[in-house]
Amino acid sequence: MDKRPVDVVVISDVHLGTYGCKAKELTAYLKSVSPSILILNGDIIDAWQFSKNYFPAAHLGVIKELIHCITNGTRVFYITGNHDEVLRRYSDCRVGNFMLTDKLVLEIDNKMTWIFHGDVFDNTTKGSAKFLAKLGSTGYGALILVNRFINTVLKCMRRERVSFSKKIMEGVNKAVSRINDFEMTAAELAIKKKYDYVICGHIHKPQKRIVHNEEGNVTYLNSGDWVEHCTALEYYKREWKLFQFEAADFPEMKVEKKTPQPDVVTDEISYFISSLTG
Repeated sequence: MDKRPVDVVVISDVHLGTYGCKAKELTAYLKSVSPSILILNGDIIDAWQFSKNYFPAAHLGVIKELIHCITNGTRVFYITGNHDEVLRRYSDCRVGNFMLTDKLVLEIDNKMTWIFHGDVFDNTTKGSAKFLAKLGSTGYGALILVNRFINTVLKCMRRERVSFSKKIMEGVNKAVSRINDFEMTAAELAIKKKYDYVICGHIHKPQKRIVHNEEGNVTYLNSGDWVEHCTALEYYKREWKLFQFEAADFPEMKVEKKTPQPDVVTDEISYFISSLTG
């Protein structure tokens, strides 16, 4: 498959190290594009649930592809999220064409784009509520396993797949949006700062829409996730577009199926970290 040249790609909420991560699909997508800039907008590795006993080859495939991007000249920005907040102690670390940061402002075609994960606007990830958020994250991972079992049974019965996890996540996101007014808060702050675009992740809800208020307007975008939606944001031909992964468009999608032993996983991750930090 020939790689598509893209100016900027934004992905978020990959949650490597969890059962819900669609790593195989993400690796296929990354192999299909050739971005000048790649932005990892938070929750790429899920430190809340990470265990070296579960980090299959497909997940390592994503890391290898990210390393490939870094070593082949793509400017890569890793913006920290709440699930990988452990990296925030190293914010503003820059090595070659890689940078670790908490937020980013880019000028693209004379327009300003403000990019951050978005958990700063979510009160459920702060203080005493953080424990419940982590507990809910673990429960969500278990739900993914139950959902896969049910879909296997439904497939045998020639019935349509269902996604309990997606329905629950959408319900949770609606509640969080009502409590925190997530999208409007981000958009209104971006308008106040005179930005043209604001890009978030965090709520696993792919989105592109224009938000207006009495002070002006801004284009709000959300890159979605690689757990349920398998979406990314792409900037090319002077426009932000929402990419939706479709397996039918990737007939050559192949990832090694053998799960490495824990020591191999540790070595691979250590290599990834050392590649980023030099």
